[in-house]
Amino acid sequence: MIDQVRPSDLDAWLAAQGGNGVVLDVREVPELRAASIHPLGFELVAIPMNEIPGRLAQLDPDRPVACLCHHGARSMRVAMFLAQNGFGQVANIAGGIDAWSLERDPTVPRY
Repeated sequence: MIDQVRPSDLDAWLAAQGGNGVVLDVREVPELRAASIHPLGFELVAIPMNEIPGRLAQLDPDRPVACLCHHGARSMRVAMFLAQNGFGQVANIAGGIDAWSLERDPTVPRY
């Protein structure tokens, strides 16, 4: 089962996993240009969803990974893929960057 973590609860989830976490933004480049989050207490890695299988080696399966997209559907698919490929600490950021803007950082544009 993949953890569903609201943006407002991300810090607590990362801490419960032992810290040193990654937020994996799986949106496309134009979406990243429209709105991006600022890493604070985690590493931010951007890899579009369709590139994840070919770039899996760029991610550390021993680190907690919270996946992010626009509303949470694509990131959930990526989170399930990561879990099926040996990543033990995986979450989906429920509501995506849209919820991030509403709950955590209103300076992040909504689109």
